[in-house]
Amino acid sequence: MFIGEASKRTGLSIKAIRFYEEIGLIMQPERMGRYRVYQEEDVELLMLIKEAKEFGIALSQLKGVIVYTDGKVDWANIKIFLAEIRDQLIKQIDEIKIKINSLDECYGQINP
Repeated sequence: MFIGEASKRTGLSIKAIRFYEEIGLIMQPERMGRYRVYQEEDVELLMLIKEAKEFGIALSQLKGVIVYTDGKVDWANIKIFLAEIRDQLIKQIDEIKIKINSLDECYGQINP
């Protein structure tokens, strides 16, 4: 598929896709004449990048995680990274629950 179709399928702008190629987050796809030809794996990786950004993950973090072996994305490495992010989010939830409990105790002690 060409870049326009990849853009439609991912919801990313053409400019963003080219930028991700430029900084090395995705490999430059093969070309058919002047046109880039994207594969399904490219679309999957672009979706991952989009979702990771929505979670607040910086592109610089992703750059160290998205690794290619023999021209293929190392999904196992990405899976480990996502598990670590999940663990961090769970820890943040636990910390927020502790703060809420503390605030509830404080609130309960106030007698107007």
